[in-house]
Amino acid sequence: MLSPTSAMNLHETSAALVLKAVLWDMDGTLVDTEPYWIAAEIELVTAHGGYWDEEMAHALVGNALDSTAKVLQGAGVDLSEREIIDYLSNSVVAGLRRELPWRPGARELLAELHGRGVRCALVTMSERHMAAEVVAALGEEYFEFLITGDEVTHGKPHPEPYLLAVKELQRSDPGLTLAHCAALEDSVPGVASAIASGMATIAIPNAVPLGEDARRTTWDTLAGKSHDDVQAVLAAHAAFLDGDATSLAGDATSAGAAL
Repeated sequence: MLSPTSAMNLHETSAALVLKAVLWDMDGTLVDTEPYWIAAEIELVTAHGGYWDEEMAHALVGNALDSTAKVLQGAGVDLSEREIIDYLSNSVVAGLRRELPWRPGARELLAELHGRGVRCALVTMSERHMAAEVVAALGEEYFEFLITGDEVTHGKPHPEPYLLAVKELQRSDPGLTLAHCAALEDSVPGVASAIASGMATIAIPNAVPLGEDARRTTWDTLAGKSHDDVQAVLAAHAAFLDGDATSLAGDATSAGAAL
């Protein structure tokens, strides 16, 4: 569990903050796997005599896989949650092996952050075997570790995945806090998870639009973005939080206690 002190030092000024870590979502942020997921869902539901379309699939983008499985059971899929997750995951992995569609600018930003000494980790609701396929395809060890959907108790939009990532980062850097971290996300559940953790959140909408939210920064694309751009978001986030430090302390405590 992250204590309020380790979770966020509310007295750090935005000018003093240094970007130490960037936590990356995978599906839709690093790679454009959403078309593979949607196709697999439609195929599975249709095979079981139900109806499923892209609009219905978009409502599940970014969800934990067990949540998706429950919804598909409700749509008529007569399989266990585990069987549904395995079917969808194996279908997406097969697609990735045919073609791995990187999101614009993602690999370039990842390489620059790594070169500047910023620690990077993958925080995804996909299971480890799938995430490992994507990480291996990078050809470089950019990601220090992975937090995957089969390794958390509460998936996105719960903050647990991001809080666990920060806890792991703190093992080798006890001075690191949420204030030194930024998250990159594309989906409604993913953005909600990152925001709830208390860290700076950058949304890059992909398959589904995102509503306005002053608690995050929104970019149209990662193409052309740099370390300095992420650092600027970190500073802006800290300045935004300076105006509501008391409320933030409560939020950080609650988020930590949820673990």
